[in-house]
Amino acid sequence: MHAPLAETLTTRRLTLEPLTVHHAAEMAAVLDDDRLHTYIGGAPLSPAELRARYEHLAAGPSPYHQEAWLNWILRRTRDARPIGYVQATITPAPAGLQASIAWVTAMPYQGFGFATEAAAAMLAWLRGHGVTSIVASVHPDNAPSTAVARKLGLHPTEPHDGTEILWRL
Repeated sequence: MHAPLAETLTTRRLTLEPLTVHHAAEMAAVLDDDRLHTYIGGAPLSPAELRARYEHLAAGPSPYHQEAWLNWILRRTRDARPIGYVQATITPAPAGLQASIAWVTAMPYQGFGFATEAAAAMLAWLRGHGVTSIVASVHPDNAPSTAVARKLGLHPTEPHDGTEILWRL
């Protein structure tokens, strides 16, 4: 499988930077909020744990044969402050490539459209790089992420993906 490599993307209010290990220190503070894990599980990672995770993610392609990981850190353009991330897991699909996408915005920046803006930029970029199918898994009680999925033009499908609803473009 030949998947694209993440590159810097810009929107009206954001810069999406491809994830590197050096992002871990500043992102640990951004993601240090238990409320971000309400629907995705887990707990905030320490700076050292996040650095180890970013080392793994930034090391290159996924260790799984037919899968590629793309991750971007979101920065507000006006002050370069990191506010979250978007990610895509690329796999082969019958008519090209499929991306399973996700978005996380730090609590103080939720409700301002940043997740939708960033995910829309990522989605357009993915489609421009041969991704023909887009899916996202969203917990049914996660109203903010459900709203983002709808704004992106995704539609809920059956069956449920475990405890989450699979949304498809």
